[in-house]
Amino acid sequence: MARHGDSDHLKAGQSVAADSSTRTVERALALLSAVCTDGSISLSDAARVVDLSASTALRLLRTLEGSGFVTRDPGGNFRPGASVIQLGALALGQESLVSLCTPHMKRLVAETGESCYLSIPGPGETGIYIAIVEGTRSVRHTSWVGRSIPLEGSAAGTVLTGGQNGRGYAIVRSGVEDDITAVAAPIVIGGRTVGALSIVVPSYRLDEAKAQTFGEELVRVADNILIEPAGNHEMPQESMEEK
Repeated sequence: MARHGDSDHLKAGQSVAADSSTRTVERALALLSAVCTDGSISLSDAARVVDLSASTALRLLRTLEGSGFVTRDPGGNFRPGASVIQLGALALGQESLVSLCTPHMKRLVAETGESCYLSIPGPGETGIYIAIVEGTRSVRHTSWVGRSIPLEGSAAGTVLTGGQNGRGYAIVRSGVEDDITAVAAPIVIGGRTVGALSIVVPSYRLDEAKAQTFGEELVRVADNILIEPAGNHEMPQESMEEK
């Protein structure tokens, strides 16, 4: 049986090992960031940028190289590897969602005359507008692409967190902005909510009956994004990819 002093030493050793592992990960990520920022960087420059000795930097870069996150060119410089490029492509998967939804968004705007947004979950308790097709009316909601919205108190945030009503949509009046009403429905792919389609309208133009009609149409469109193509994939008037 371990004595009390032995247990304390064991805990202290585990804490030191955890701290050391954390520092190693932080240093490796800093090196990877330096490689990706420069595109091609020498060992000495990489070590200088992250304030490491050349020997430590080389050890970590070799580990990253073994995992495919960095590679070396004929001149010996370090460059981003296939693994980091693949992860980047996955991170940019929202572009596929934008192009997939754009024809449907344009049709919704043609039918309603109102601005249509696509949003996705953002950091913390937020959502992010990533694309818009602006309405055709002279008074309309103009682009908030790239802006964050709170999950609480917004129509898009409500459906991103599964708070839609029994008919599958949410209506929020004067949520993010006064005198603006938003109607939203979730986009669910593979059992996971990946985004939200919303129509954003000056409140004076949207009575309860029309809001419900918009909600029902948004649900129908969102539920059929994958099985009812609305034309060739394309980009909307504005999206995060254009910023």
